[in-house]
Amino acid sequence: MTQAVVVFSGGQDSTTCLIQALTQYDDVHCVTFDYGQRHRAEIDIARALALKLGARAHKIINAGLLNDLAASSLTRDNIPVPAFDGAAGDALPSTFVPGRNILFLTLAAIYAYQVGAGTVITGVCETDFSGYPDCRDEFVKALNQAVILGMARDIRFATPLMWLNKAETWALADYYRQLDLVRNETLTCYNGIKGDGCGTCAACHLRAKGLADYRQHREKVMAAMKAKTSLA
Repeated sequence: MTQAVVVFSGGQDSTTCLIQALTQYDDVHCVTFDYGQRHRAEIDIARALALKLGARAHKIINAGLLNDLAASSLTRDNIPVPAFDGAAGDALPSTFVPGRNILFLTLAAIYAYQVGAGTVITGVCETDFSGYPDCRDEFVKALNQAVILGMARDIRFATPLMWLNKAETWALADYYRQLDLVRNETLTCYNGIKGDGCGTCAACHLRAKGLADYRQHREKVMAAMKAKTSLA
C-alpha cells in the first residue's frame, strides 16, 4: 500500500496537489500548520476540504513557535500585507516567513515516518512565486537529503508544481475536473478571503493572472502542463 503526506494549507496549490495525490496513492494524509498566521481561516478551509476530498487523515499541527520567532506581515498584525505593485527587486517581501518551509517539511517528514508514508508532497513552485528562497527546487532537495540522513528513512519530498506556472496549475486542477472547487473553495489570499480573495495582495495577483492566462490559452496551457507532468 502506498501512502503520502500532503503539506496542506487549503490554498490553490496544496489543494491541487491533494487532488492529484488522491489519484496516485492508496492513502493520503494531510498536515496543516497553525502558526498564528494572519490568514488563519485557511485552517478551517483545509479541514473542510480534506474531509470533502477524502483524505485518509487530517492532522493540524501547532507550530506557534514560528509566530514567536519569525516577524512577517503574515505573523504580525502591525506589519501590513503589501499590495502587489509589480516592482521587481532583490529584497524579500514582508510576507516571507523565515524558516517556515524548513519547519513544515521537517515536521511533515516526522509525521510521515510515524504513519509509514514514503512521500511528503508540497505545492511549492519557483516558476510563478513571490521569490521566497524556501520554495526553490535546490532548497527542497537539500533539505530532503538532510531528512533522509537524519531519519535513516527514504522519505521523498515531491514537488509536483515546481516547474508549472500558475496557468498550468489551473490546468492541472481542470484536468482532474476540480477547477471550480479550487477556484471557489480554497484560500490563497494573504488577507484571508476565500475564493478570488482581496484582489490586491501578491498571492491574489498571481492566482488571478494565472486563471486569466489559462482561460485565454486553454488548449496551449493544458498541453504544456501535460508535457511537464507526463499526463496523458
